[in-house]
Amino acid sequence: MPEFFIFADIIGITAFSISGFLVAIKNRLDILGILIASALTALGGGIIRDAILCSTPFAFSSLYPAITLFLSLFAAFVFKLYNKPSLEQKWIFVVSDTIGLVAFSITGAILAINAEYNFFGIMILSFITAMGGGVTRDVMINQVPTVLISDFYGSIAVIVALLLALLETLDILNALSISSVAIFSIVLRLIAFKRGWQLPKFNA
Repeated sequence: MPEFFIFADIIGITAFSISGFLVAIKNRLDILGILIASALTALGGGIIRDAILCSTPFAFSSLYPAITLFLSLFAAFVFKLYNKPSLEQKWIFVVSDTIGLVAFSITGAILAINAEYNFFGIMILSFITAMGGGVTRDVMINQVPTVLISDFYGSIAVIVALLLALLETLDILNALSISSVAIFSIVLRLIAFKRGWQLPKFNA
């Protein structure tokens, strides 16, 4: 994995850890609940992905994911982020969260391509890597998964998978094309957040 993806992975774990932390605080969970919610959000998608790939979860074989998780939670308590419920709407958080989202989506798609999964498998593994942790967390606290009712967020993982699968089909999947997909996806997500884009909903 290129070094910039590892850097993006660390940013993503940090952002997702804090996201899980804020959700836990909103739902009045205790210390253990906060730890579990944060760990699921930050690492759950990768663990599910690796289980599907029949490989040892990366979070269990490398130290930096757990270290990043605990340092993020420590910082969250030190800076009293539990008193800042609107943090998820701040641009610095949105940008870091977006980088993590795109990085996780790309790693999931690339691993699926390397495993010679078909188009559907690439899309599912990309989505699970990016969204699996958050969905598992929301199910655990008995609420509708945020990705199913929120803004133009989970769609980014699908778009990343579609683009990378297309690049693989055209035999032009390389570091430059992957970087281009990453930049495009990050910009698209930020524009969608700024303009409040949402997928259409149907009223019963």
